[in-house]
Amino acid sequence: MRALAFALLCGWAAFAGPAQAQKIYEGSEAAALRCANTLALTAVALARAELIPQNEKEVMLGITILMLERHVSGTRSQKKRALELMRDRRSVDDTIADYRRNATQCLRQFPIN
Repeated sequence: MRALAFALLCGWAAFAGPAQAQKIYEGSEAAALRCANTLALTAVALARAELIPQNEKEVMLGITILMLERHVSGTRSQKKRALELMRDRRSVDDTIADYRRNATQCLRQFPIN
């Protein structure tokens, strides 16, 4: 499931150039990455469990992409790698718990419009 979530989220990264040097994210950028990861994985999990329709999942993934574009520096490859690391360090249950606790704050802290 996590692989599918990441594939859906990072399909936009397919056009990224050659691998870049690893970037370390801190502070608000690290928080934005965690929020993006939380929204994306939760969207895919809810859709897979048929708790939300596909169009709602797509909206949540779109929000995630905009959050990354507007609040996280670096190339698409660097952002993709950072999301992979975050995804691999957190369980799906922990990520969904983060969503329940922090989704509203994430959207306030990292607006997309």
